[in-house]
This record gives sequence, C-alpha cells and structure tokens, in this order.
Amino acid sequence: MEILFVLLSIVLIVLGVAGTLFPALPGLPLMMGGFLLLAWTDQFRHLGSTALLIMAVLTVVGLAIDFVAGLLGARITGASKQALWGAFIGSITGLFLGLPGVILGPLLGAAIGELLARRDAWQAGRVGLGTLAGFLIGTVAKLGCAFAMLATALFAWFW
Repeated sequence: MEILFVLLSIVLIVLGVAGTLFPALPGLPLMMGGFLLLAWTDQFRHLGSTALLIMAVLTVVGLAIDFVAGLLGARITGASKQALWGAFIGSITGLFLGLPGVILGPLLGAAIGELLARRDAWQAGRVGLGTLAGFLIGTVAKLGCAFAMLATALFAWFW
C-alpha cells in the first residue's frame, strides 16, 4: 500500500509540474498535495514541517503572482473594464482549445474587449500584448516556484 501512495505522490507532482505550463491544471496545488502525501507516507521523516511550510508559501506566492501578473499586464497598458472581462472570458474559452487557445485566448479576449470599449485598434493591440506579457510573466513565476518546491523537497529528503 505504501508503494501505491508513493506512486500517487509522484503522479501528482509530475502533473503539477505540467500544470505550471498548462493552465487547465492547478499545478502548484497538485505539487503541494503530492509532496504532502509523500511526507505522510514517509511519516514526515524526510519532508518535515519546515520543508512543507516553505513549499506551502511557494504555492501561495506562485498562485498570487500568476493571478496578479495577467491583470497588471493589462492594467499597465491602460486596459478598460471590458478588456479585463474579455481577457477573463478568453482565458476560460481558451482552456477548451488546447495550448494555443490558452495562450491566445486572453490576448484576443482583451483586445476584443478593448476594441469594443474604445474602438481604437492600436490601443486594443497594446492591451492584448500587455495581457500576453502578464500571462508569460505569471507562467515563469509559477515555473520558478515549482522548481523551488522540487529543490526544497530534494534538499530536505537528502539532508
């Protein structure tokens, strides 16, 4: 039974790493769940409270940066409320269209929302690109947090 839990932990961690790149999966929470299950299976001998607390903080920080980065990317370029709603709707719609939809959905949604609000194609393009930049920054931050969680687990496990 212990081997089954270890395998399930590894699957959760691998899915979590994939989820940092593909927004349809909650990457960092999956990783945290995998590490918590691994620690519980090992009776917290290798992954103790300090390592798990560090990973929990990394999970929260990564999720917060990811959430805020897209909004800030749009806001910095002067996005209207319609553009922000467009980015949100584009994000949801893009989930059903695979990786290109995940990347292009928020960009196109923000641009369309801005175009409807101000009828200015130049500003709509700026807002779309700002939203894309925020998405990319958020993804890089989540990936950084994921690798920091992996490094924390490896350090705690072997030292």
